[in-house]
Amino acid sequence: MIKGFRDFLMRGNVVDLAVAVVIGTAFGKVVTALVENFVNPIVGAIFGKPDLSSLGNFSIGKGEFHIGVILTELLNFTFVAAAVYFFVVVPVNKIQARAAKPVEEEVAGPSEVDLLTEIRDSLRAR
Repeated sequence: MIKGFRDFLMRGNVVDLAVAVVIGTAFGKVVTALVENFVNPIVGAIFGKPDLSSLGNFSIGKGEFHIGVILTELLNFTFVAAAVYFFVVVPVNKIQARAAKPVEEEVAGPSEVDLLTEIRDSLRAR
């Protein structure tokens, strides 16, 4: 039973997943800092507040609608997605493209039949 558990833990998928969670958590803090300290001040400069939560609030009867909260979350999602794309996906794709060596094409040479014919002819010439 212990051997099975050890084998499970040492599988590449489990280790890769653990690394991804740790890296994702650390990167999430970087993205949060970027949004809170760079993007939100830009939004504040444009709209007067660093978030849009007070924008588009209205009530119908006893129901309260907060359109600004939805807009804030949509903008935050867009900024996080852009940060992940431009700071992770694009650099990783460039690194992978550099690391990928072009496949060398085989030089077209004589076929097996041509080689065998040449060998036969040279043996006959002796």
